[in-house]
Amino acid sequence: MPNDDVILAVDAVHATYNHAITALHGVSFELRRGQILALLGANGAGKTTTLKAVSNLLPAERGQVNAGT
Repeated sequence: MPNDDVILAVDAVHATYNHAITALHGVSFELRRGQILALLGANGAGKTTTLKAVSNLLPAERGQVNAGT
């Protein structure tokens, strides 16, 4: 698939709360036009934190989040 189809790229994102509690460690995925993405996991697995990092409500300490059009 061409890279034009990537509408969200999350690359090696790390995030912590209060610089003490590791919430995300190297999360990476791509979402392409037309795809449906589900975040599944146990309580405390980082689903909400991933969405906060993608929306910049919790800035990633390392890694990149790139949103296309």
